[in-house]
Amino acid sequence: MNLFLIRRGTVSVLACLLFFAAFARSEEPRRDQVLQAALKATQFLTQQVSTEGGYLWAYSEDLQLREGEGVVKTNTIWVQPPGTPTLGQCFVSLYRATGEQRFAEAAVETSTALISGQMRSGGWQAMVEFDPQRRRKWAYRADEPARKKKDQSSLDDDKTQSALRFLIDLDHALEFRNAKVHEAALYGLKGLLERGQFSGGGFPQVWTDQRLPEDETPSRVASVPDQWPRTYPGHQQYWSRYTLNDHLAPDVMQLLLLADCVYDDPRYLTAARRLADSLLESQLPDPQPAWAQQYNQQMQPIWARKFEMPAIASSESFGVMRSLMMIARHTGEQRYLRPMPKALDYFERSRLPNGQLARFYELKSNRPIYFTKDYQLTYSDADLPTHYGFKISDQCPRLRQSHLKLARELTRERQGASVTPLEYLPSSSPVSEQRVKTVIDAMDSRGAWLSDLPMRYHKRSGPTIFMKETAKNLQLLASFLAANPSDR
Repeated sequence: MNLFLIRRGTVSVLACLLFFAAFARSEEPRRDQVLQAALKATQFLTQQVSTEGGYLWAYSEDLQLREGEGVVKTNTIWVQPPGTPTLGQCFVSLYRATGEQRFAEAAVETSTALISGQMRSGGWQAMVEFDPQRRRKWAYRADEPARKKKDQSSLDDDKTQSALRFLIDLDHALEFRNAKVHEAALYGLKGLLERGQFSGGGFPQVWTDQRLPEDETPSRVASVPDQWPRTYPGHQQYWSRYTLNDHLAPDVMQLLLLADCVYDDPRYLTAARRLADSLLESQLPDPQPAWAQQYNQQMQPIWARKFEMPAIASSESFGVMRSLMMIARHTGEQRYLRPMPKALDYFERSRLPNGQLARFYELKSNRPIYFTKDYQLTYSDADLPTHYGFKISDQCPRLRQSHLKLARELTRERQGASVTPLEYLPSSSPVSEQRVKTVIDAMDSRGAWLSDLPMRYHKRSGPTIFMKETAKNLQLLASFLAANPSDR
């Protein structure tokens, strides 16, 4: 009798577990639900949010207020992420995952907006203007040339890089059948290599349709100047000098390696190697074996903006190390990894008491160096400006782990990894079904995701529609759809 009760109880427990498991599975998102959510969000973006097919950074809930890096009241779209290329790349990811033509159409619409703002020199500025009066200022390829128009292609803050990555990704996804997309991508890469890249392999923040001899940076090993000005000497057109600021090196390296994967043209890998070689040369000597933010023709650190002095730059150094790991993995060449151990050792010795790193370390003395709110150099962190990160988190443990793992792989394989274009494109973190369900449930009836955070430049409280969050959610949906293919 007791045995019967135990068995009956066991059956009851199992029945309950099976019931709840079935109920839980019914709550998991189905592929068709995720697809419909992605289509709904895409329809909202393309039909209600976009301007000429392009996007800004933030919108009020009613779409009446708009922002890029500032208030926008004109017929303008933003290139700098998370603007137009960021959303376009989401549409490509969704198209790859589903084959749905609506996503391809949305991506092409976005590419058309972007191409309308491509400079004659091949790249992009922070935004694209559609108002006829405002367009007159810029030397857009789509418009008639004029002598006084500004032709500036920018590598600052991932502007041109993100635009070209999107166009290359779309070109590849469409199997090179869209002639306008294909031509714009190749034209942009041609400008980057022929007008942007220095003879020494590095890049400036901005290039134009011509480069003056005094702007050229030849191949040269970096050194520390005997003296450097302690007060800001003026901008001296720092944007035309060799720079590593704002993740330029990893963004350009990623772009060149993507182009090498997609187009199988030796010029792009050659350019990537030249960039990597310039990074090896720009590493400063012991006892500060890291990288500066900006260099002159003699490959010595110089001023950029009034809060960017000649110094060791920790954030830019970490970006350089990520770039070197990219090219090492792509080519199988271990020589690109050799600068990393002593650079990581140096930063570990330079940690602040709280475990962070200073953004800048003084040349020679290695003291953490800062600015006051009125931009006076100081060794004190008591009066820092708030618009700029003068302290950063320590990335050494993660970079050292990645370096050791890659070095072991290259020693074992003795050749470059088998890479695909997708490895150089944005992707979401591993797909969580609960996260996908949460994202779908958070969408409003229009297909928008709202945030309670305020609009920064309008200084208006939420709800706000942020393109950064929108893109993150779309990439998550695309990852789910890619991981759960249909029988199409």
